[in-house]
Amino acid sequence: MAKSDLKIDIRTSPYIRKAPTVAQIMRNVVYALLPLVIYSVYHFGISALALILVTAMSCMATEHFFCKMSGKKSTILDASAAVSGLLLAMTLPPGFPLWMGAVAGFTAIAMGKTLFGGLGFNLFNPALVGRAFVQAAFPVSITTWTPALATDRFVEFIPSTLALPFMKPLPTADWSIQVAIDGFTGATPLALMKFQGIITDSYDLFMGNVAGSTGETSVLLILVCGAYLVYKQMLDWRIPAAVIIGTAISAELFYFIDPDKYPSPAFMLFSGGLMFAAVFMASDMVASPVTPLGIFVFGCLVGILTVVIRLFGGLTEAVMYAILFGNAATPIIETYTQPRIYGARKNKQDKS
Repeated sequence: MAKSDLKIDIRTSPYIRKAPTVAQIMRNVVYALLPLVIYSVYHFGISALALILVTAMSCMATEHFFCKMSGKKSTILDASAAVSGLLLAMTLPPGFPLWMGAVAGFTAIAMGKTLFGGLGFNLFNPALVGRAFVQAAFPVSITTWTPALATDRFVEFIPSTLALPFMKPLPTADWSIQVAIDGFTGATPLALMKFQGIITDSYDLFMGNVAGSTGETSVLLILVCGAYLVYKQMLDWRIPAAVIIGTAISAELFYFIDPDKYPSPAFMLFSGGLMFAAVFMASDMVASPVTPLGIFVFGCLVGILTVVIRLFGGLTEAVMYAILFGNAATPIIETYTQPRIYGARKNKQDKS
């Protein structure tokens, strides 16, 4: 850029605008999540509703407990703990035992938030910390899927939902066969792709007519909810956009190499929890970069890691670990992507 291209932007006062409070931001996130909550209850019934309530209450109770233990004013009214509980529930199987959901909520706040000093100091997304903990502690329950739109889902709990603490949940295989409205195999679209080579139709993935986690199934609804946050200026659209770009480019590369072996970019984008994570998880205001270039690097890193782990790792769903890795890399990403504070870099002609 030449010196003659420099411009000065002159504006009249006021120059200082009041930023939204934490409570205002979190309330709007709750508003954005409510359609997903309603859809998940419609999709999976009262078990999904019970799981959402338990994780949200567990997160808020844990937050209140640690605030009281440290002699601070309780912060549950800022709704940040409620948001963590809702996000956590959306990533869990609808038949996940309630007591395990309570453990996940406690871990999310205790290890993902309080351990780092509370809201604003957490290095990782608290909901994903809770999810990662129960992924390691209860690997069978967190990979047990039940059919969507099951008959009697509004009057009957999934058998595993009401398991007693520290007791083995009841099996759901026979129950799933009885209540499923079509041939249910007990596998998610990602598991069908990875272990059986079956690719689910992209339309069903986009609309949410598939089994999966409680709130991650409908891409269309997730995008609408994300658009609301963008409209309210409480979501940096560049982060989910960068995640989508990183996922699409890396998936397209493998699909180009061998389309019979690797799924299309559309399948990678619409399956699993990628869209939900891109909109609601990767965009965590504390654990994600704020520099323009850093946002792009972070998002692309999450997308690429998700594709690589899905195709070559042992897990079918990978976006959780991709975001946690991106959160860990955020400080170094911001260090190397700091923008120039003022002025323009000199080109070779100006230097001479």
